[in-house]
Amino acid sequence: MNPPKRNALLFTPGPTRVHPDILAEMARPAIHHRGPESRELHRRTAELCARLLSTRQPVFLSTSSATGLMEAAVRNCVRKRCLTLSGGAFGDRWREIVLACGKEAVPLNVEWGMAIRPEQVEEILERESVDSVTLVHNETSTGVAHPLGAIAEVMGRHPDILFLVDVVSSVGGMPIDVDDLGIDVCLAGVQKALALPPGFSFCSVSERAMRRSEAMPGKGFYFDFVRLREGARRYQSPYTPSTHHLFALRRQLERVFSEGLDARFRRHRRMADLVRDWAGRRFQLFAEPGFESDTLTCVKIPGSGDGAGFADSLHQEGFQISSGYGKLRADTFRIGHMGEHSPEDVNRLLAAADRLVNGKSAALP
Repeated sequence: MNPPKRNALLFTPGPTRVHPDILAEMARPAIHHRGPESRELHRRTAELCARLLSTRQPVFLSTSSATGLMEAAVRNCVRKRCLTLSGGAFGDRWREIVLACGKEAVPLNVEWGMAIRPEQVEEILERESVDSVTLVHNETSTGVAHPLGAIAEVMGRHPDILFLVDVVSSVGGMPIDVDDLGIDVCLAGVQKALALPPGFSFCSVSERAMRRSEAMPGKGFYFDFVRLREGARRYQSPYTPSTHHLFALRRQLERVFSEGLDARFRRHRRMADLVRDWAGRRFQLFAEPGFESDTLTCVKIPGSGDGAGFADSLHQEGFQISSGYGKLRADTFRIGHMGEHSPEDVNRLLAAADRLVNGKSAALP
């Protein structure tokens, strides 16, 4: 097999291609992270993050992956029992974190590729005593966008239960309205539809969640929401931040709003439509119809195909996609269509994929 081409165009579900302007921000000279320039940088970045999430809640900026903020949400908000909603690997990760933090997880699991229904959530909330619910809005392992709005309506009927939501692979590519949805902790990463290098995350935190945190014993140090709030009020991180990620995130969010959120969401929907149409003709869509993500698509190869092998073959053509995730690795692959990509970029990718299909790649049945 020939080696893959260097500098292949990234169409993975994260990380994604980074714009040269953002790379330039990452190459700025270092600044003192306790000086006035850093405070203004923090203030402006948090303001733009809140605007992106459509929230008046405080936003905390974290030098960590979003998994760190998943643990933060659990440590600060789960008293004893948490309902963990899952239809994929990252929904399962919430449950693993709940258990690792010494709390009890009440699982609601649906088959991978299927969407969680609001009536399923309601049934368990009526039957079980829980104090929190976790959800991955856009499941990166399956390409399913769970019905966040409908589930949020259910949560609104249970005001004593906190709603903790991962929007890592949807924010910046699909609409998120934290205040309208009543989300208590909404956490996001930067390396997917926001198209920054990985290693940074942010979250909004409601007053209800803050009150829960204030009374929570044993919640640790680094991700203590009370400490993070104290720092945020001074436009600082309580700990040493990645100021270069802050430079990059500020600039990228300015670019996002310059494009316009509605235009950005339309662009992502157009790219998703192109990939879904192609995948439906050539292979099969893995996600349940009507619940497909607008930022990534999971494609199933019927029969005895090799998703990882197809991804490797496409890499040799200069395009890097991802194999299936976890137990889906054998017969699926995933295409990320988010961030800086355009419909024209997607068409180039699909043309290369067509050449492989027509030439019957060894990875195909």
